[in-house]
Amino acid sequence: MIKASTDRKWLPLYEALASDVRLTIMELLAENPMNVKELAERLELSSAIVTMHVRKLEQGGLIATKMVRKQGGTHKMCSLAESTIEIVLPNASAEEREYYEQSIRVGHYTSFEVFPTCGLATRERQIGQFDDPRYFLDPERVNAAILWFGRGYVEYKTPNYILPSQRLEELEISFEIASEAPGANDHWPSDIRFYLNGTYLGEWTSPGDYGANARGRFTPEWWGIQLNQYGLRKIIRVNDEGSFMDGQRISDTTLDELRADEPFWTLRFAVEEDARHIGGLTLYGAGFGNYNQDIEFRAYYSQRRETTR
Repeated sequence: MIKASTDRKWLPLYEALASDVRLTIMELLAENPMNVKELAERLELSSAIVTMHVRKLEQGGLIATKMVRKQGGTHKMCSLAESTIEIVLPNASAEEREYYEQSIRVGHYTSFEVFPTCGLATRERQIGQFDDPRYFLDPERVNAAILWFGRGYVEYKTPNYILPSQRLEELEISFEIASEAPGANDHWPSDIRFYLNGTYLGEWTSPGDYGANARGRFTPEWWGIQLNQYGLRKIIRVNDEGSFMDGQRISDTTLDELRADEPFWTLRFAVEEDARHIGGLTLYGAGFGNYNQDIEFRAYYSQRRETTR
């Protein structure tokens, strides 16, 4: 997700959006990646004009391009680089919230227990053998950009940078996730549970393990089309009112129940054996799936008011 503002560095983004042709190009690329020639044919424009528009979209960070061997030649393939833009406008009546932000790579888990089907891979290659949990301790696992398992859990630790002079107001955790079916299956429900510092945050039923009909926007070309390709971007927020996923309450767990004053926070993703739908889970990091991000952890805080006697 692009988080823009009125800072002048975002002018290329706004210039890229200020064109009917470029908006149409993004709509076409949402269907599937295309090269310049294919876009030109769909738009009924010359390749030179389309190349200019593609360059504008690249400069704005809205599309990504890469050279791909296809049909005996080399083609510049274009695909969407982002799915969401958030624009924060100036607001004189309210201060922008302060926060600490951490990005945790999918392979940087600190504890796990997984059962097949399972595996992991970097952006460049598969790590070890599929369906062998031993490779979750392979030294190369820290570079993993995708991991999956049929049942079990993975845990991640992140430092708590909140100072004694600051009050934690909200935690926000975003990630790309799906079920884990053998191969890929868009209709493969799985009950995935979330914990922070050992406290239950809630459960979400993933509808499927996506990729049966389309390749992930950022999934590398070497990754087989018969395998899982992308997930859904989910956002968990925990505050003084409860725990929410994409704005929907998933539990009554509040910040006060999380032992949030500990020096480290521990986040767990789990598919447990007493779940109704044991359909596994897949976590996508930067370089895989439809969202070019790792597990993003944001802690919003305010300054405590000093008291005088």
